[in-house]
Amino acid sequence: MTDTTTATTGSGPTPVTDRYGIPVTATKGDQFSSFDVNAFEVPSHKDEIWRFTPLKRLRGIHDGSNVTATGNLLVSVAERDGLTVESVGTDDKRIGEAGAPRDRVAAQAFTSVAEATVLTVATETVLDDPVYVTVDGPGEGELAYGHAQIRLEPFANATFVVDQRGGGTIAENVEFVVGDSAHLEVVLIQDWDDDALHLANHHLQVGRDATLTYTAVTFGGELVRIAPLTTFTAPGGTVNVNGLYYADDGQHIEHRLLVDHAVPNCTSRVLYKGALQGDASSNLPDAHTVWIGEVLIRAAAEGTDTYEMNRNLVLTDGARADSVPNLEIETGEIAGAGHASAVGRFDEEHLFYLMSRGIPEDTARRLVVRGFFGEVINRIGVPEVRERIAEAVELELQSSGI
Repeated sequence: MTDTTTATTGSGPTPVTDRYGIPVTATKGDQFSSFDVNAFEVPSHKDEIWRFTPLKRLRGIHDGSNVTATGNLLVSVAERDGLTVESVGTDDKRIGEAGAPRDRVAAQAFTSVAEATVLTVATETVLDDPVYVTVDGPGEGELAYGHAQIRLEPFANATFVVDQRGGGTIAENVEFVVGDSAHLEVVLIQDWDDDALHLANHHLQVGRDATLTYTAVTFGGELVRIAPLTTFTAPGGTVNVNGLYYADDGQHIEHRLLVDHAVPNCTSRVLYKGALQGDASSNLPDAHTVWIGEVLIRAAAEGTDTYEMNRNLVLTDGARADSVPNLEIETGEIAGAGHASAVGRFDEEHLFYLMSRGIPEDTARRLVVRGFFGEVINRIGVPEVRERIAEAVELELQSSGI
């Protein structure tokens, strides 16, 4: 049994800690959230949600020592029939609808941002072509905050491709609000410059009989940390949370997700795949990826059907992957629940099979990696985006000499 104590710390939450002083919560869904940065303690590695993150590389954005914005995020999107693009204040009643910040940096972003971008697809509107959104960072040495919301009104159907690029330090909150019986596919591509630090809370809210397919693709950046939270507002919702990441020397890429099933008869599928390559003899930190997959099935969520999977392929020495899947189930009346994760090197049997048929080893290795990522890439519904990501993987393989 865990011994717990409570303590009051100013205006912040009342933490519950174990005998070693490490905070614990009753369930993963009870993680504290607030729009007030001062309600959060300064992160430390004693905090579960920060234990893998290299805090010394956060440039002071997490502890209050460097929080003054010196630049801006530039969001570009073309309006079209059925799509409304707005810049609003954070006092707009829609902002925060999908959830409040769940860590100090996200709260700092909410407190510091001047305006939010809201993209709305009107009720019963079907957008046949993808909406392309570009987000440019503030530039090397600069700090910027952001808040965006993509919302589909009931019975709408749309696909968004969000391209994040450039450099600098970026902290943001992004909301995806999917109305009843609406269908949203969103592909987020983090193709940052080598200097970029990107920290984000993503909030995925799915309505009755609605479907959301979310794919996060991470290639660039010095340190990228994305934390998506999925919630369902009514029965019948379906969410597919996918991810693809590729880390090189010096990169830290972290995806920390939670799917919170709190209502009956909803479905979730999670699939993330990552590859890492490093150089043990270099002066850079090892390539490091972190995947934390949390699925919570609350007592009221009867009929839930969920499965999550993470696979990591370590291509060279000088690379480290952490993979932690978790299921928390509070009712036995479910349709199904499961999880799986693995970290490994090339499958020698696959290599042997290909080489035995006359394929050179370097070509065989590339084919294995392409096949490894194919399951995620093929889930993207936009052909030109699939091609772009496949080409990016090929460039990464060429740079590794594989």
